[in-house]
Amino acid sequence: MLTAPRPTTAWPVGAPPAQWSLSGVRAVLPDRVVDDARLVVRDGVVEEVGERPPGFRADLDGGGALLLPGLVDVHTDVLAHEHRPRPGAELPLDLAVRTATDRLAAGGVLTAFHGVAFGERTPVGLTAPEPGPGPVLSALRDPVAGAGGARVLHRVDIRCPAGLEDLEAALDAAVGDVPPLVSHEDHTPGIGQYADPATMERFLVAREGMSPTDARAHVAAWRAEREERSDVAAAALDRLGAWARAGRVRLAGHDPETRADVEALAARGGTVAEFPTTLEAALAAREHGLHVVAGGPNAVRGSSHAANVSARELVAHGLVDALASDYVPSSLLTAVEVLVRERLTDLPGAVALVTSGPARAAGLTDRGALVPGARADVVLVRRAGRWPTIVAALRA
Repeated sequence: MLTAPRPTTAWPVGAPPAQWSLSGVRAVLPDRVVDDARLVVRDGVVEEVGERPPGFRADLDGGGALLLPGLVDVHTDVLAHEHRPRPGAELPLDLAVRTATDRLAAGGVLTAFHGVAFGERTPVGLTAPEPGPGPVLSALRDPVAGAGGARVLHRVDIRCPAGLEDLEAALDAAVGDVPPLVSHEDHTPGIGQYADPATMERFLVAREGMSPTDARAHVAAWRAEREERSDVAAAALDRLGAWARAGRVRLAGHDPETRADVEALAARGGTVAEFPTTLEAALAAREHGLHVVAGGPNAVRGSSHAANVSARELVAHGLVDALASDYVPSSLLTAVEVLVRERLTDLPGAVALVTSGPARAAGLTDRGALVPGARADVVLVRRAGRWPTIVAALRA
């Protein structure tokens, strides 16, 4: 029986030895929970995990905490908030990446796909803020950011020709172990997330300070302009499909609404249905073998802020493979608590939705589960009142 040797010398904080061990934890494995578990790590990889053998002495004692794989987030917009926390107030991009990484880690997220927008306008039709995608990509591809688990979700507006051209240039410069993750988006009022244009109007009033009259006029004009670009959207989807079928990108469809939307996504080589807005779309995605990503905030709240289908309903139907934090970094860990509390799934099932599920959706096979050979990104969790909290995050 393997027993990890006791260290003979201390090691610096943040620089663990090549081999270390942990016990005194409840480990959530893919198929069960081990109440008295031990974990042995060698060279950043899980070597053993399971029941603690009698007499085993570990380097670290978890004090009864819950042991989870590091969470994986396939869609987070936290970087934009860290870069521009207030209108007119910007922080350096490299600092924003650092603070976004820390904020995500505080919620247990150790691998995060940061949304980088390719398009001249925001989803609600306002001029996209500077900097453009180039500087943001550079900041995310810095080795320091990579060591913190930063990856890129390329979000392209299919009705913006310049956005697609910028995306292709970014793909030409991309390097990595898996094809870049690309999500195609169409936020035209009247479809998808904004199937009810009034949802966009309310956003403009609340977040942009527009009057209701101005917001209504803006949305009507934006919708008319977008509808005139249907040929641009068709050409963009053809191009993205060619890239997906050639293996150049891993393609996600954002906010599919109908069965036809999903069937078209599958036909063009898409593998991920990101935030389906209806039960119909989620059912079709499951039938076509697509990875279904739902919103963590939606799961926590019990409903969509845009009056779309409830993530809890989709989980109850077994139609969700992954949750994404979207605009609330802490929502993933909290969603685990809520889904188990509401008896919509068991603990291993809920944990899979924020670990192995999103990892597979993004094409990552080296993380997301406490199994031998996996990357040893792990987090320790305790309950603080009604809610779970991260007490330690250990990166491979």
